[in-house]
Amino acid sequence: MKNIVGAFLIIIGAVCFSAKAIMVKLSYLHEVDAITVLTLRMLFSIPFYIVILFLNRKKLEESKASLTRKDWVNIVLMGVMGYYLASIFDFIGLSYVTAGLERLILFIYPTLVVIISAVFLKKKIGKTEYIALLLTYLGVLIVFFDDAVVSQNNVWLGAAFIFASALAYSVYLIGTGQLTPKLGSINYTALSMIVSSVAVFIHYLIVGKIENLFTNKDVVWLTLNMAVFSTVIPSFLIAEGIRLMGSGRASIVASIGPVSTIVLAYYFLNESFGMIQFIGTVLVLAGVLFVSLKKN
Repeated sequence: MKNIVGAFLIIIGAVCFSAKAIMVKLSYLHEVDAITVLTLRMLFSIPFYIVILFLNRKKLEESKASLTRKDWVNIVLMGVMGYYLASIFDFIGLSYVTAGLERLILFIYPTLVVIISAVFLKKKIGKTEYIALLLTYLGVLIVFFDDAVVSQNNVWLGAAFIFASALAYSVYLIGTGQLTPKLGSINYTALSMIVSSVAVFIHYLIVGKIENLFTNKDVVWLTLNMAVFSTVIPSFLIAEGIRLMGSGRASIVASIGPVSTIVLAYYFLNESFGMIQFIGTVLVLAGVLFVSLKKN
C-alpha cells in the first residue's frame, strides 16, 4: 500500500513540477523577462516556506546547536547555487529553447552529480555508469540538433543556460549531503528557498522596477499558479513519496517528468514531438535511470 500511495504522490508531484516550464513559456508570450517571472514566482512561494519554518521552529532550534559558522555559510551558498542560479539560468534558457528540450537537459543532473563526484571527490565511475552517461548525452544531442535545425531562436545559447542550471543544481545536491541530516530535509529546503528568494529579490531591485512587477495580470496569475502548483506542493509530494517507497523506486516513477513536459508542451505550446524527440527522450530516460538505480 505504501508503494502505491508513494508512486501516486510522486507522479502528481513530477507532473506538477513539469508544468513549470509550460507556465514560464506562456508568461513570455506577454513580453516579460526572465527575472520578472522568477521574482514573482519566488514572491508567491516564500510565504509558504516561512510558515513551514515557523511550524518546525522547535526542531530548527534544536538543530542550531549542531550547526557551525561554516554550516551557515554553506546553507547560504547552497541556497544561492541551487535555487537562485539554477532557476535564473533555467528561466533565461527557456527564452531560447522548447520546454521539451529544457526538461531533458535538466533531467541529466544525476549524471552531472556522478561526473562532479568523480572529478572532485575522486569517486570511481563504473562501467554501467559510463554506458548511462553515453546514452544520456547522446539522447540530449539528438533532440538538441533537431531543435537547432527547426528553431529560429538561438538554441545553442539557450541549451548552454539550461545546462548551467542543471550543473548548478547538481552542485547544490552534492553540497547538501552534510547539511540535511543536521537540519532535516523540510527545514533545509525551506531555508534554501528563503535564501534564494532574497537573492532573486536583490537581483530584481538592481535591474528592474517594483512598479512594473504587477502590471500584467495574466503573468501574475501564471506565476502564482507556478509558485503553488509547480513549486511548493510538488516539493512536499515528492518528499513524502520518497519517504514511502524509497529513492530508488521513486527515481523510476519520477521519470514521468520529462514525458509529461513534452505532452503538455505539445498541447499548450504547439511544440512538435516526432520520432527524433521520442528516440532522444528514451535514451535520456534510460541513461538517467541507470545512474539513479546504480546509486541506490
